[in-house]
Amino acid sequence: MTRYESNLDLDVLGAIDVHVHIEIDDHGHASLPDDLVAAASKYFSADASRPDLDSIAAYYRERRMGAVVFTVDAETRLGRSPISSADIAAGAARHNDVLIPFGSVDPNRADAVDRARRLIEDSGVRGFKFHPTVQGFDPSDPVHFPLYEVLQDAGVVALFHTGQTGIGAGLPGGRGMRLALSNPMLLDDVAAEHPELQIIMAHPSVPWQDEALSVATHKHNTWIDLSGWSPKYFPDSLVRAANSYLKDRVLFGSDYPLLTPDRWIRDATAADRFTPEVLPRIYKDNAVRLLGLDRTTKRTSS
Repeated sequence: MTRYESNLDLDVLGAIDVHVHIEIDDHGHASLPDDLVAAASKYFSADASRPDLDSIAAYYRERRMGAVVFTVDAETRLGRSPISSADIAAGAARHNDVLIPFGSVDPNRADAVDRARRLIEDSGVRGFKFHPTVQGFDPSDPVHFPLYEVLQDAGVVALFHTGQTGIGAGLPGGRGMRLALSNPMLLDDVAAEHPELQIIMAHPSVPWQDEALSVATHKHNTWIDLSGWSPKYFPDSLVRAANSYLKDRVLFGSDYPLLTPDRWIRDATAADRFTPEVLPRIYKDNAVRLLGLDRTTKRTSS
């Protein structure tokens, strides 16, 4: 299988979206059961269609954007085989001018550490996506620390869903999913015990935005992505932090396909909540630094 190597041209790309879901594979297999797809689409008022990886690459190439792509392996919680992260990495290798692959492993698997190591060594993934609420695990439980140590040693990123989720929303009992597992304060232990592991706290962490800002202020190996919400709805405290003391660790993310980068950028422009000085950092510069893209991508000569 082809191992991913980045070929992004940073002089061409105007933004890097660090939060893009691959929800259907080349064989039509979906990452989530139909009832969860329908509930999430209703929650986000989004079309239920799900583009495949090649379509996503074309979409971002047209916009001259890079995109971090991933799925979520929640097989033990959902009883559904996941989309292959190795296949996602191979697809990203075909489109390495715009795509950056993250892997996903179910932390509840007995072989989670081995799976993560293989995705790093064989497929070249640049990070891992975790969703504690959907995957049904407490990220602060030391039983998962060996998994984080593999990521830390390899220098890849750990991206954790935080805050409210549309997955399971409106279903009886939220389909048994527990929001408290996505409280960003649980990541304080992870950041403290793994100081070289770079951790992204995904989304405005409503209703725990202050907790996320506290962790990010204290632990400088943590970052915040702004995906999943229109910028016009961002908490004021998050906007203040992004414009000032956290301006070097805040990242552009959309949550595509449920929220498009087009809408995110349109709403951010209309709301005018971020300063002109900080916008280039949010859109691209911070992600370049976090992902080490300045060391691994080409630039056009002047």
